Amino acid sequence: QVQLVESGGGLVQAGGSLRLSCAASGRTFSAYVMGWFRQAPGQEREFVGGISWYGRRTGYADSVKGRFTISRDNAKNTVDLQMNSLKPEDTAVYYCAADRAPSNTITKNQNDYDYWGQGTQVTISS
Repeated sequence: QVQLVESGGGLVQAGGSLRLSCAASGRTFSAYVMGWFRQAPGQEREFVGGISWYGRRTGYADSVKGRFTISRDNAKNTVDLQMNSLKPEDTAVYYCAADRAPSNTITKNQNDYDYWGQGTQVTISS
């Protein structure tokens, strides 16, 4: 069982930056591929990015590539999402998720993720 708690959301102007953090409980954090997703009002939840067990590989949605960076610290059981050059269309509730991926594959499919945080609101003003 893994419990995930996101933090760091808020209101920023377009062009600004935010850093989200996700703290995980449990002793096997490094055994999970970690993902970030977001859901804007009236839209489906979408994949933002993911990171492999030890952080050697990352993957991003095209919409955030080059602006967002995911990192993890397995000693601290945390995974972060650094968001730069933010746009109003980045406004959403952001969720972190954990996938017990035996193949260490980063997947964009939310159904593959086993545990979810409660989400943190990110609002970008124009």
